[in-house]
Amino acid sequence: MGHGSGYYNTSVLQPFTIVSCLLLLSFSGSAAAYKNYTVGDSLGWFDTLEKPDVNYQKWADSKNFSLGDFLIFNTDNNHSIIQTYNSTTYKLCDYDDALQNDTIQWSAADPSSTAPHPISVAVPLLKEGMTYFFSSDYDGEQCNNGQRFKVNVTHGQGLPKSLQDPPDDAPAPNSPDFGSDDSAPETIVPANFDHPVEENSDKDEASGSGAISFDGRFNGLLMLLQIVCIIFKL
Repeated sequence: MGHGSGYYNTSVLQPFTIVSCLLLLSFSGSAAAYKNYTVGDSLGWFDTLEKPDVNYQKWADSKNFSLGDFLIFNTDNNHSIIQTYNSTTYKLCDYDDALQNDTIQWSAADPSSTAPHPISVAVPLLKEGMTYFFSSDYDGEQCNNGQRFKVNVTHGQGLPKSLQDPPDDAPAPNSPDFGSDDSAPETIVPANFDHPVEENSDKDEASGSGAISFDGRFNGLLMLLQIVCIIFKL
């Protein structure tokens, strides 16, 4: 007995539907490949003596960090930013005896400053595994008062090409040749980093996005595939 005219046979389209849904899941995952995280969110990067509510380890534990992501430190020139792969350096809150190839000073503090000014520093995650951050100023006082945290960096999408091959003659941020001004600069960012924004930003593309954006036509294709998936689930 034949089916009524209202019957719609979708069996021949099922393979296409499955492939479309798999493609959608694949591209949706890659669309958020690299993220920018603002350390401490609105509280910024300070010790508990200045911001009693900060808990950087709790903040970090709620995130998933991958190669190519950036950490944005909003602080002032009375607080430093030290990145190290050495757990001993981290536990001591002191990088004086650290090796240059395992510890980076991204921003140095100026304890003598009577008028602190804000700075923003973008730090890329370039190595898998444990990475440690702290402020070493005032003989480790800021570090011992909560200005420290560690993250486990996963492979994710891997490093973007722009971060894979830094110039051989580029000095390290903690090198004596890195800048000539003793005071902390207003903003420190890698040369290949363009306009970081906060994660989970609800702004549109005109004002930036926390993840790598795709061409509008490509987004239209993803939307079409999503619609197909919804239709054939009914």
